[in-house]
Amino acid sequence: MATLSQSIFKAYDIRGIVGKTLDADVAAGIGQAFGTAAIRKGETTVVIGRDGRLSGPELSAALASGLQRAGVDVIDLGVVATPMLYFATHVLDAQSGIMVTGSHNPPDYNGFKMVLGGEAIYGEAIQGLYQAIVKKDFAQGNGNYRTHDIKQAYLERITSDVKTSRPMKIAVDCGNGVAGAFAPELYRAMGCEVIELFCEVDGTFPNHHPDPAHPENLQDLIRCLQTTDAEIGLAFDGDGDRLGVVTKDGQIIYPDRQLMLFAQDVLTRHPGKEILYDVKCTRHIGPWVKQHGGVPLMWKTGHSLVKAKLRETGAPLGGEMSGHVFFKDRWYGFDDGLYAGARLLELLTRMRDPSAALNALPQASSTPELHLHLEEGENVALIAKLQQDARFPDAEQIVTIDGLRVEYADGFGLARSSNTTPVVVMRFEGETAEALSRIQEEFRRAIVAAKPDAHLPF
Repeated sequence: MATLSQSIFKAYDIRGIVGKTLDADVAAGIGQAFGTAAIRKGETTVVIGRDGRLSGPELSAALASGLQRAGVDVIDLGVVATPMLYFATHVLDAQSGIMVTGSHNPPDYNGFKMVLGGEAIYGEAIQGLYQAIVKKDFAQGNGNYRTHDIKQAYLERITSDVKTSRPMKIAVDCGNGVAGAFAPELYRAMGCEVIELFCEVDGTFPNHHPDPAHPENLQDLIRCLQTTDAEIGLAFDGDGDRLGVVTKDGQIIYPDRQLMLFAQDVLTRHPGKEILYDVKCTRHIGPWVKQHGGVPLMWKTGHSLVKAKLRETGAPLGGEMSGHVFFKDRWYGFDDGLYAGARLLELLTRMRDPSAALNALPQASSTPELHLHLEEGENVALIAKLQQDARFPDAEQIVTIDGLRVEYADGFGLARSSNTTPVVVMRFEGETAEALSRIQEEFRRAIVAAKPDAHLPF
């Protein structure tokens, strides 16, 4: 039996290793704590769903029983993509929901993404659930349980609004994640011909890891586009809330560049509005958004934090480098990889050469995410020290909303503390290879001055 560990209560969600830090008892406790929080907010019903992981049925059943014990009625959607659970909290008579998902983590992980009273919960609210379980501070009751199939309503809501201009042949790689049960059907319903790669839902992920943020997981899709007449490739993470895009010639269109295309479209309907993007995104987004009549707004990394900022600003669109894209234009403001794919196809089918249009989006030389691995707590201390002591004499601007982002005339460097693991996440971009290596050298100097024994990943 797993003992309750505070370590699984992360910044934006709850995540643990099945059988070690997460089991049915822990899930039931989380259900009872969340149900209690819901009742205290005046909510009486909670929607739940699960992805395709092998531990899903057991954890989901335990979660439901915990929710019911707190006196909450449970609507169980069964196997769905995470955005379908979010969708249900907008269209069913229930504004709270819990998705049992390990997202893109290895097969032995699972976890919970939560919406309480229409808002993604994070930080203190998640720690509050842990405290409630420790203190056994639970509401008592006997809630009802019923199942509900949300698939048709979800697919129809998208296909009734998002229209392609011509038939298009696409390749879709779901990495055996839960998106495989829905993405091919959605895009066929939109008039596309779909080549399926690894769309059978399999919680052991036998082909490659379901995480399109890493180039090695997109190689099958790139090969498929080379050897077939598909025009474009879409890839999804394990629970379907993030989108990866590959062009005909094998270029990966990272989410910050996808966001440019979406911003250009959204701003035609919402001129003068903010477009949100996180600190990991390319510096080309700011000028691009201004050029298309919007106000660029850089914000902290984290899907829950971006959602909260979207609500606060009324922005019609937000996005993160990790692949979460949030449409509040014609949609509900939550991150949805399947929906982002639909909106992308709507735009691309208006173009004679979709790949050329995507490849033409502004681009600089950049690194993927680089990770400096440290001991627990050292990451936070190192970033605090850098914010206080590090000097970057040639910088045009230093942004400290989330770590340290140093802007230069010809690029940027970023170091921020991960919210989930003892890691400092870094990313660098330069207009030239020389600019890129110069900026990395400046960061190397600053980090080694603060922590001489750091093993830098660049």
